[in-house]
Amino acid sequence: MEYYKLFILALAYASTVSYAAPSHDGGPQIQWGACDPSVVNDTSLSCGFLEVPLDYQDPSVGKARLALIKANATGERRGSLFFNPGGPGGSGLSSVNENKDLLLGLSGGVYDVISWDPRGVGNLTIPGEIFCFEDLADYAAFFNSTIELTGIEETGNFTDPADIDALLAQAPIMQKKYEEVGQKCLNSPNGKFLKYVGTAAAVRDMVSIANVLDGPSAPINFVGISYGTLIGSWFVNMFPERVGRVILDGVIDPVVFATQEEALVRHFSILVLGSIVSLILAGIATQAFPGSLISTDTIYKALITGCALTGPSGCAIASEGDGPLDIDAKIQALLMAAYDATKLNASIPLTSGDIRIQLFSEMYSPSDWSNFMNEELPQIIQIVNGEAPENTSQGLSRRSKNGIRSNLLAKRNSDQDENLSFTSPAIDCADSVDLRGTTMEEVFKGIISTTQSTAHLFGSSWPILFYRCSFWPVRSVERYQGPFNKTLANKILVVSSILDPATPLPGAETVARLLGTSAVLVRQNGFGHTTNSEPSSCLKDISIAYFTNGTLPANNTLCEVDADFEVFSGVNTADILAQLPSSDV
Repeated sequence: MEYYKLFILALAYASTVSYAAPSHDGGPQIQWGACDPSVVNDTSLSCGFLEVPLDYQDPSVGKARLALIKANATGERRGSLFFNPGGPGGSGLSSVNENKDLLLGLSGGVYDVISWDPRGVGNLTIPGEIFCFEDLADYAAFFNSTIELTGIEETGNFTDPADIDALLAQAPIMQKKYEEVGQKCLNSPNGKFLKYVGTAAAVRDMVSIANVLDGPSAPINFVGISYGTLIGSWFVNMFPERVGRVILDGVIDPVVFATQEEALVRHFSILVLGSIVSLILAGIATQAFPGSLISTDTIYKALITGCALTGPSGCAIASEGDGPLDIDAKIQALLMAAYDATKLNASIPLTSGDIRIQLFSEMYSPSDWSNFMNEELPQIIQIVNGEAPENTSQGLSRRSKNGIRSNLLAKRNSDQDENLSFTSPAIDCADSVDLRGTTMEEVFKGIISTTQSTAHLFGSSWPILFYRCSFWPVRSVERYQGPFNKTLANKILVVSSILDPATPLPGAETVARLLGTSAVLVRQNGFGHTTNSEPSSCLKDISIAYFTNGTLPANNTLCEVDADFEVFSGVNTADILAQLPSSDV
């Protein structure tokens, strides 16, 4: 297979300049050397590999091989700091390559920053990326004429009975498709490894790496964002005696994940890293509905409020004198126009479902709001205007339409790369509760209820990877089910934005409450998925003090977003918060 060729090539490349990390227990060593340039272009970084058991309970099954990356400490080294960028399915190698300075800075430069491509991720770890379709064309042909490709069409918060009937009519079709996809994945080249990917394996793999680098009794330091907080919650409770300095940011409620069926809960995540420039890596995190979507409508209000505050000079959709309701009316009219056009012609370039997914993705990154409202949204409006029957000859060229369409599809299928990787659902579903006979009709009824009662604009987003889990045929050989209230060797920091669209504040509050005196909660008074979506010198200083000196802030500390960070021209986060109704924050 191609990934094995790449792996051998990477080994050969790394062996040209390498040195062995000392083994602290006489076991395996890590040969650090140059990184594969097709994955990592920062030559200051080192890469290596480590063999671990595929199944820690049954070593006779065989070995997995982890691809590792290291950024050397810039000061006097105090040990290793492990990092997971989320997903599930985010690449540790790519993330450290792109965010080395940020990670070293937030940890005070006194640790080697270590990450790895977990099982199922990339071409260098074995088992590697999980592909269930030959290519995008194969995927599109398989799901032709289904909501997988068009999204869900609805208007008026799913109050139209015709919209409800149209969705429920697709239930048996989509259930059959998802069951078939599960079998396709089982029959794929990496199908035999599906039961060996998952969060418990990631935790044990991290501990194995730490044992080699720092010793089997050394404290383990970790930063996890989004899905990485699930790894963190499992780690601190599976190995409480090994907990060093740990930050969990954008926190999943681990109790909900361990006890509730994912197809009947609502959760989203696009990975965000970078307190100066938001980096959307892509992926999904888990949180129970209605908890996971409680902030989305408010964050949307923040977006349109910021647009109104900056006015037409800073937001292209605004007219002079527009307030937030005027901006909202224009977006609702856009959705209705796309909805009407789709009813007349199912093959139009952009559906209202496409636009909702695009708009939802913007809730994660306030740093992109200005670009979206000034660059992307006007193009979307132009395409939708061209879809109207009287304007079909005046629309954009097919090439231009396809360009925007491709961008929207990429964001809608954010859990899948250009080759349609199924690593994210493979991990997410392998960790999920056991199959309970849920039908797709039940899933759809939950979506309808969600849209009507809680998340009016985004409740109908589709496809989202976790909807596959009730029809996924595999569960991991090990899944941690709790308890989640262990007493830890050292206190950890649990961090959250007050308005997070994917992992809202209650998830962090739950984890901090369960851990009691072993955790300190810090909130950031802003928007976006994880606190890294907006810059805060307050939170940065807390992070540095914690990692360098072990200093902890007061529990429930509230950090402000930096005033010089402008969401729109002349408009910062505090300006927007001041205009939101108090019930929204």
